[in-house]
Amino acid sequence: MIPIRDDQPSFSTPFVNYFVIALNVIVFLFEQSVQFQDPRGFVALMYEFGVVPTHVTHALAGAGQISLSAAFLPMLTSMFLHAGWLHVIGNLWFLWIFGDNIEDQLGHFRYLLFYLICGFAAAITHIALNFGSSLPTVGASGAISGVMGAYLLLYPRAKVQTLVVLVVFFTFWWVPAWFFLCYWFLLQFLSGAAAIAGTARATGIAVWAHVGGFVAGLILIKVFPRRERIARYGTW
Repeated sequence: MIPIRDDQPSFSTPFVNYFVIALNVIVFLFEQSVQFQDPRGFVALMYEFGVVPTHVTHALAGAGQISLSAAFLPMLTSMFLHAGWLHVIGNLWFLWIFGDNIEDQLGHFRYLLFYLICGFAAAITHIALNFGSSLPTVGASGAISGVMGAYLLLYPRAKVQTLVVLVVFFTFWWVPAWFFLCYWFLLQFLSGAAAIAGTARATGIAVWAHVGGFVAGLILIKVFPRRERIARYGTW
């Protein structure tokens, strides 16, 4: 199921959500220019600014040439890097659908803080369950997963229009947000569990980062104070 839109209105302009989307697009276009001009430089960029679990484990153990700052800074920078067009479009589409309502609830600054903390939680989860991996991981999906976890608790009864592909046919269904988000989370968890058990091939998708970010969003939305204001729609 591919989400198309939701029916949950927001009552403020999601400036931070727009900013994060725009920043991801700008960084991705920069990546594309680097890849076009210098493919080796692009690979080096991914290894320097993407999350590489062995860099973190070696830095913590005091082994190798990687400093703690160089090992942990990518937890931030990796959130704004993407591996390809489908990767960036898919991530930002999910953020476009679900992010505005969370920013509406938290307010601009708290939403940005929430987003970044979820991204850090996603990176830590990925490192903890892939500590022997030397491959870089990039993408905003861990932080966006946190937004989706928050949406599940705040708007479980909202409806999400989804594109459903049935073999060679496709159709559009409106499904409850709780169903779509729980279905998505279950897929991530089962994929991660299958990879650990060795019953599935590696896909290159950091599914445990998705799980970690989602759980962080569930927890943090209960901790973060909500926006307090009086709008023309009433007190909320």
